Amino acid sequence: MNSNSDVTSRTVTALGPQLRRRKSIKNMVGEAESNSGQLRRTLGMWQLTMISVGATMGTGILVILGAAVPIAGPAIWISFVIAGVTALLSAVSYAEMAGMVPVSGSSYSYSYATMGEGIAWICGWCLVLEYAVSVAAVAVGAGEYVNQTLRAFNLELPVSLAGGPAEGGVVNLPALIVVVLATLLLVRGARESAIVNTVVVIIKAGILVFFSIVAFSAFNAGNFEPLLPMGAAGVTAAASSVFFSYIGFDAASTAGEEAKNPKRDLPRAIMLSMLIVTITYVLVAVSAIGAREWTWFVGTEAALVQIVGELTGQPIFVLIFALASVLAIASVVLTVLYGQTRILMSMSRDGLVPAVFGKVSKWTGTPVAGTLITGIVVAITAGFIPLGALADATSIGTLFAFALVGVSVMYLRQRQPLAPRTFRVPLYPITPILGIFACLFLMSQLGWHTWVVFLIWMLVGIAIYLGYGRRRSRLGQLSKQDYIASHVVENH
Repeated sequence: MNSNSDVTSRTVTALGPQLRRRKSIKNMVGEAESNSGQLRRTLGMWQLTMISVGATMGTGILVILGAAVPIAGPAIWISFVIAGVTALLSAVSYAEMAGMVPVSGSSYSYSYATMGEGIAWICGWCLVLEYAVSVAAVAVGAGEYVNQTLRAFNLELPVSLAGGPAEGGVVNLPALIVVVLATLLLVRGARESAIVNTVVVIIKAGILVFFSIVAFSAFNAGNFEPLLPMGAAGVTAAASSVFFSYIGFDAASTAGEEAKNPKRDLPRAIMLSMLIVTITYVLVAVSAIGAREWTWFVGTEAALVQIVGELTGQPIFVLIFALASVLAIASVVLTVLYGQTRILMSMSRDGLVPAVFGKVSKWTGTPVAGTLITGIVVAITAGFIPLGALADATSIGTLFAFALVGVSVMYLRQRQPLAPRTFRVPLYPITPILGIFACLFLMSQLGWHTWVVFLIWMLVGIAIYLGYGRRRSRLGQLSKQDYIASHVVENH
């Protein structure tokens, strides 16, 4: 491949054909293998599963449960089931693609291999929205749990440091600090980050089980009546919001170049993580409603720790739960931020974003500069923008990217039916079709303001591609003959 300086000096392919150019899976895997001397293959199936669980579990339960219950009422657990089924339908498609394309680009790379550079850029831009913004959204929720911890010592953060300007403060200092610490840990290396994440995942699984036990001790079946005070529309609207809780299971697919055996372990890790997370979410949602009437959650922040405090009456339990919750949120921030840096690394390798995001340090085996830049931007976002606006914007971008993965599976089943697959989507083509329509349906349930933000985000992305990425695309610089030659072996 040519360097970026060579790329910019050559004639650019006409826009239409360039948007349709697909990247060869064989070339993607070859690039990943040649890059293995920089990124280090240190992650096994257990660590990959923990990356997915770490990036997912706890996000919605710990951060946005209080906001979602008033929308759906006692049927919030049904909202989690709907969102979980939607995520599962996408997860099986991710599992098949991860086995076929074991590289760090996740759905961006899958789209590049199937639908061409134009759709790949849109997908990658959605992933930037998914990962970076969800990191900020989760970090924002750390503030209230930090306050709950401090209250055990009769202390509290001043209002100016507990939230951004929209919340009456100056900056959400805990959110900013959590992102900074996660960024510094990621700079150290993937293996070190994975070890810390595994320990924290075990801790947060433990506190959610502990919460369920405490909540079930005060279980009142009458709290589930009426089940649908807001009607079915409330349940589906809440499902669209709590889908945010499932964002992250695809984080394992961004570790394709750091997995020891990606073709075998990535599909298994994705499916196992979805099973663990869905069961845990439904268990906690049911126990929370059983312990408190749904109207109690209106305006409530850090709902779970408040329930623990009220039911046990023991400040020590509140302190332990709040501390563990901060760690749980930090775990999500760590693993999702990891995924973001690997997405940007893949896009940089293709020339679509600046080369600085793809430079891997020979000392740490990580994209240090790209990680620091991403961490700084996310930290600023988390410090000054409120949770609600971030969570819904994240959901719509993620749902769109998930739908594209289902399309990718169907495309490769048609174009390369005999290609080896370490995992195959069950009940094909029904499953990917249902996954695509489920994602589109949940997108339709989000508010108009979220759609406006999404459309503005897309327009900004298109402008960046036309102004920067298109002219620096490595695939776009190939001559027509070289491009055709790169696909001859793969298509035959």
